[in-house]
Amino acid sequence: MNAEKNQKDYSKEKRIKIHQADPAKADRFNPRNRIYVRAVSGLWTTLRRRLGWIAMLTFLVIPWIPWGNRQAVLFNLVEQKFHIFGLTIWPQDLTLLAALLTIAAFGLFFVTTYLGRVWCGYTCPQTVWTFIFIWFEEKLEGTRHKRIKLDQLPWSVNKIWRKSAKHTAWLVVSLFTSTTFISYFIPANELYLDLFSLNETGLVYFWVVFFALATYGNAGWMREIMCIHICPYARFQAVMFDRNTYIVGYDSQRGENRGPRSRKSDPKEQGLGDCIDCDLCVQVCPTGIDIRNGLQYECINCGACIDACDNTMSHMGYAKGLISYTTENKLNRVKEKVLRPKLVGYGVMFFIMTLVFIYACMNIAPMRLDVIRDRNQLYRENIDGLIENTFTLKIFNKTESSHHYEMRVAGLSDYQWIGPKQVTLAPGEVLSVPISLAVDPVELNKSVTDITFNVSSQDNKVEVTQDSRFFSR
Repeated sequence: MNAEKNQKDYSKEKRIKIHQADPAKADRFNPRNRIYVRAVSGLWTTLRRRLGWIAMLTFLVIPWIPWGNRQAVLFNLVEQKFHIFGLTIWPQDLTLLAALLTIAAFGLFFVTTYLGRVWCGYTCPQTVWTFIFIWFEEKLEGTRHKRIKLDQLPWSVNKIWRKSAKHTAWLVVSLFTSTTFISYFIPANELYLDLFSLNETGLVYFWVVFFALATYGNAGWMREIMCIHICPYARFQAVMFDRNTYIVGYDSQRGENRGPRSRKSDPKEQGLGDCIDCDLCVQVCPTGIDIRNGLQYECINCGACIDACDNTMSHMGYAKGLISYTTENKLNRVKEKVLRPKLVGYGVMFFIMTLVFIYACMNIAPMRLDVIRDRNQLYRENIDGLIENTFTLKIFNKTESSHHYEMRVAGLSDYQWIGPKQVTLAPGEVLSVPISLAVDPVELNKSVTDITFNVSSQDNKVEVTQDSRFFSR
């Protein structure tokens, strides 16, 4: 009997407590359940807006910056060359793009390990454009409560014009965004002129409409769905987080127990913490989470809930910081560590890759030379009794001006050059020059002689060499 009683008591202790979920919040990630974001003001909201404006204006202005006879940043897919101010990247230099992506990855890892998802909350294009679209909602449909009420009302003239104005504004912003994006690949002055005069190709119109609809759908309709369900960054952020990573956190030791109260009452006498359970932190969250439930991968570290909570704390006469940028160690009253192996490792790799990238960019050769041997035979003996090797010199002018080049070879004491020794190449031109070298057998001491081809511009400012071999009997 005692054994059965002990077993029952043990089962009660290990029994999992069941919490009855609120039906209104149980299915908050259903795409059909719309999140109505409440407007908020504060330090972090102001910072996010200013950074968003900087990011957006930078995106809009860059295609209009002139650089010589072209725009400063232009990714010319037709001519297969990418212009980034004074730097021209050709397909042969795409390793630089891989290096740049690696730098961006390590930079993202470093910032995330130290400051959490600040990229998502402050400068991610999805976040920037989402808040722009929300701003139009607030101006045309009203505050959060008015928008909720408007959606619940039957269709009327007032509802139709407000909805129509909002979606029209969204579409105008989307079209402007997509056109700006296309102008990174087609010169902006030509693109806008041909678009509005209806002289552009059907393919360009297709991509303008495609990216406009993508912007309209992502920032207008999908919003938090992109951050929660589609963006992979939300999923692998946990790999970079540790207990010393700065996150948006709720101080439960200070805030619990929650509950409403008057401003004049003493919460300690009522057994309450500083949280008045106003739910404003939930209402201002663009992903609809309750930060009081702890760290969640849906949080984009935008700081909106911090501003909302600080405003409430000021109104109640309490100290700010109930919700703040903090770390798990700080929330648990454990000493924080700024320097840790993972953070240092990411920082060192970011620094090294940046130096390598800068060095590679500063040493991009303005010309490229490839030496291709005749694959049909290693050598042949011509009618004059000379040993002859055939080569194809493939010269690539990677500059933006024409150049006159001279070709030479080193490693042979006495030889005959059969073929052109001077060529002129237009900007970006690739020229294959077939030539032959003939040498008297008496001059050859070995069956294989190392040689070096040299191609230089007429002013000797550009010079490139390539090693090869001369075969004989």
